Amino acid sequence: MIGYAVLGGFVLDAVFGDPAWLPHPVVYMGKAISALEKGLRARLPKTPKGELWGGRILAFCLPVGTFVLTSLICIGAAALHPLLGLAVQMFWCGQALAAKGLVQESTNVYRELLKPDLPAARISVSRIVGRDTQALTAEGVTKAAVETVAENASDGVIAPLLYMLLGGAPLALTYKAINTMDSMVGYKNERYLHFGRAAAKLDDIANFLPSRIAALLWVAAAALTGNDARNAWRIWRRDRRNHASPNSAQTESACAGALNVQLAGPAYYFGEYYKKPTIGDAVRPIEPEDIRRADRMMYAESLLALALGLVIRGIL
Repeated sequence: MIGYAVLGGFVLDAVFGDPAWLPHPVVYMGKAISALEKGLRARLPKTPKGELWGGRILAFCLPVGTFVLTSLICIGAAALHPLLGLAVQMFWCGQALAAKGLVQESTNVYRELLKPDLPAARISVSRIVGRDTQALTAEGVTKAAVETVAENASDGVIAPLLYMLLGGAPLALTYKAINTMDSMVGYKNERYLHFGRAAAKLDDIANFLPSRIAALLWVAAAALTGNDARNAWRIWRRDRRNHASPNSAQTESACAGALNVQLAGPAYYFGEYYKKPTIGDAVRPIEPEDIRRADRMMYAESLLALALGLVIRGIL
């Protein structure tokens, strides 16, 4: 049943994406994280050790709670009727994927750049990146959008897809819980340096293998979409570690190589300048059309991952 749920979920995401009116599990995960953080901080010592333990408790409770709750719902639905169980899994698998939403948001940036309306493009890209965007040039906006497509191809599409192929919707949503937790508390600032450490480490572990599979699939996708697969492989081999995270540069490096552009580099976050290494070679200037090229490669690698997964599960 898992294979059919994954296939159906993939189609649901490709067709409908994440409608704004539809409640999303990540929203409730975020509320749970905030509530747990508040409760843990109130009860544990306000010391580095106390914060470390609070973060560890959070990093245990949220994923385990997510897996148990969603598993019970799926089991209960299947007990009522097998088709109901399939429908629930299919629905949640679709919600765990973010391919359509990623393309929609990046396309909004692309359209504003073509007008050209740089202030509007900055606003559009600010919805999908964490860096400061108010002073970005058109090149900076384009680069930010391409980087986001490449990075989120891993943690927004390939990773949840792999986890749902292994354990259905419950495991995919458990991964989303880990990823959401990292995005909320996994910072190395004063507030989360200790409290967010366990969440950040858990996210690194959860993404370690998927990010590398995603990078290899991106190289294959580059060949399928007429981009530079040979250079994607070369730059991935060379620059895949050019990031503070062990996972973030995996798909970014493959994307930079496939497009023959340079990504990453210094950026401002919350008004603070961060000197980051570059990824790829500036063989040519980056251009708005690279956003569309990145989107096509992201979809191509998603289809490859789906097909390979279904073959392994014996569906195709």
